[in-house]
Order: sequence, then structure tokens, then C-alpha cells
Amino acid sequence: MTTARTLRTSAPARTGRRFGGAHVAVLGLALALGACNAGERIANIGKAPDLSPIDNPTQTEGYKPVSMPMPPVRTDSRAPNSLWKAGARAFFDDQRAKQVGDILTVKVTINDRAQINNRTNRSRTNSEKIGLDGFFGVENQLGKVLAEPIDPGSLVDLGSSTSNVGQGGVQRTEAVAISIAAVVTQILPNGNLVINGRQEMRVNYEVREILVAGVVRPEDIAGDNSIPHDKIAEARIAYGGRGQISDVQQPRYGTQVMDILLPF
Repeated sequence: MTTARTLRTSAPARTGRRFGGAHVAVLGLALALGACNAGERIANIGKAPDLSPIDNPTQTEGYKPVSMPMPPVRTDSRAPNSLWKAGARAFFDDQRAKQVGDILTVKVTINDRAQINNRTNRSRTNSEKIGLDGFFGVENQLGKVLAEPIDPGSLVDLGSSTSNVGQGGVQRTEAVAISIAAVVTQILPNGNLVINGRQEMRVNYEVREILVAGVVRPEDIAGDNSIPHDKIAEARIAYGGRGQISDVQQPRYGTQVMDILLPF
């Protein structure tokens, strides 16, 4: 009996030492990396950040060639001494986006303002009184059942009062003015163009992202090869960021979980 208890208690102790060593190793690695980063930052105090050298981008580590949808390749066939190209729709070439792989500029100009105020007042008062002055003499026997003397003329006296006041308001102001280049990724059977654009800009440790997607009509594209956002059907526009500043502005994961689970 004593030996069995000793085995049961010694096994967890060995497991605890093994996990404790792993934790210490991970913590030591994290501290070492943090020390290296801190040392590099201390060494650059008072110095301007170094610019990256000019290199061949195709030879840098992690380079991946871009793959975009392209229109089918057509061979130009011109008659001798002729400026007309077979398959052309006009004598002068139209520079507006019209086929897969073409680029157009999307101009997003949003200046929306909405203000809504609602107020509701509601009140209600009820009063009920019931008496039983005579019911074959049975009303006189109620005093034997109930603890206190009663008046048959006022057996039941009910009253209620409710009041409800509600007030709500919505005030919203949005202003966005950006331009982004989008690529034609698909041509629908009716001739409309599906576009998709993405732009990223990194400043220090913060990345700003702009996304736009939707369906446009070729005739809505202006002569400068641009289109306003209100001409895009099924428009999906996103403007945000990710990085150290965005992380600070967001509540911690534990706080978000508690906000979802706590009923009060």
C-alpha cells in the first residue's frame, strides 16, 4: 500500500520538472531575443535610420513573382502600308480599362452625416375592486377560513401603475477621400467589369491597408480612366491598418472574451 502511494506521487513530480524546464527554456529564449533587439536600439540612439541598399528585387530572399489575370494574346494583323489593325473597334485607341488585366483608378470620396433622435413616453394606471355582498350566506363563512376579519363588500382590491420612458439618438459623421488603382479581374457576360484593388503603405511599424472591389460598367469609366466609388455595384471598400498602434487601440483578447461571456 505504501509503495503504491509513493509511485503515484512521484510520477507527477517528474512531469512537473520536465514542463518546468521547457518553460524556462522558452522564457530564456524570449529574454535573449528581447535583449538583442534592445541592444540594437540602444546602439542606434542619436543616429538616423539606415536606408536599405538598392538591390535586384528578383534576387532578394522571399521574392515571389506576381501572377495576375491576363487577356488572351492576340497577334496584330495589319495589311501592308495600313494603320488599321484587325479587330480594332475605333481608329484611335481608347486608354480606358476594358479587358482583363487593365488598371483603372477608383476615387473614393465619402462625406456622410446622419443624425437621428427618438423619444417615447408611455404611462398606464389600472384599478380594480371586487365585492361579494351576498352569496347564499357563504360570504359570512370566509372569516372562519381567513386569519383576519373581512368585509364582503371589498373582497378584492387591485391596483397597478406602469410608466416607460425611452430615448435614443444616433449621430454619425464619416469622411474619407482616397484614390486607389484596381485591376480588372473578370469580364461578365453582359460586359460589366469585376475589379479588385489593394494598397499597402508601411510607416515605421504600422501598415495602412486600402481594399476596394466591385462591379463597374465600362461606360461609367471616365476619360482619364477613373471611376467614382458610387458607380461601383456591390462595392466593398475597407480602409484600416495593422501594427503596433492598432494593437494598442484594440482591447486585449481576454477582455473581448469576457465582454462576450459576461451577461452583465
